[in-house]
Amino acid sequence: MEEIEFYLEEARESMEKAIHHVNFSFSKIRAGKATPGMLDGIMVEYYGNLTPLNQVSSINTPDARSIVIKPWEKKIIPDIERAIINSDIGLNPQNDGELIRLNVPPLSEERRQQLVKQAKHEAELGKVGIRTVRKETNIRLKHLLKEHVSEDAVKKAEDEVQKLTDEYCAKIDEMLVKKEKDILTV
Repeated sequence: MEEIEFYLEEARESMEKAIHHVNFSFSKIRAGKATPGMLDGIMVEYYGNLTPLNQVSSINTPDARSIVIKPWEKKIIPDIERAIINSDIGLNPQNDGELIRLNVPPLSEERRQQLVKQAKHEAELGKVGIRTVRKETNIRLKHLLKEHVSEDAVKKAEDEVQKLTDEYCAKIDEMLVKKEKDILTV
């Protein structure tokens, strides 16, 4: 029985990780207003190492349409510019020698629809991850039958895994509805 509890807890933790991943993916989908989170995932060459942008500079949003990046060292401004240009965020850096400005243009209706599609894709990937956890957990539970664990206990555990799957898929659906609303709000 301890093994069953262990597998259920492991499944819950894995499903929670899928939720965090979807949340992180959603944070990179821009919804029209500038946020420092839009730059998460951008890595800059810094003393020979790839380093997250937010660890080599301060990132601020003075208004809803712009992001200001002030590097700790002026000499890495070209590296930051290059990293932004090579990323897939679609913003053009403007360098004034001291800091970098990014102007976030308003989204067209077509672009909003593309972003909604991207959000739906990310949500579906999260659900696939959750269903994969369910499948793997159920396989592990079935193996317990060979170790003299009762069929009833395994069946009850499988039902619990299904409840977890439904719960976490519903959470992703809620997150998607919020993100869609965020993207489509002009």
